[in-house]
Amino acid sequence: MAKLYPSFLTRWERGQATWTGTITPLSGCESYLVRIGYRLQEAPRVVVLSPPLTDRGDGERIPHRFSDGSLCLYFPRYGEWTPSNFIADTIVPWASLWLYYYEVWLATGAWHGGGLHPGSVKVPARERLDKAYET
Repeated sequence: MAKLYPSFLTRWERGQATWTGTITPLSGCESYLVRIGYRLQEAPRVVVLSPPLTDRGDGERIPHRFSDGSLCLYFPRYGEWTPSNFIADTIVPWASLWLYYYEVWLATGAWHGGGLHPGSVKVPARERLDKAYET
């Protein structure tokens, strides 16, 4: 992490690593202060500290966030991220991409990042999803 994101501050406490730093998805986009927490063998948790994420004002909640406000970057059951992946190579770029899609959603009302919304309808087995996309 220090090599790819030297401006991120690292903190180790009670078996958990926490990185705090700024992500700017693209030139012209907002800069976001984020915190990434990771405990061995658990999923990383990404939270936007500032500026606060806001909805569009039309009653629709911000897509792809968990109930605690952390970002939903991947679907764990599909093994898109495992503890053998480097957070700097996966989670940080995915958070940047999520923030880009968030800004597009704010402007247009459409989430172009794809994925499954946490807490939405029951997700079918992977095989059923794959078969649905074949037709």
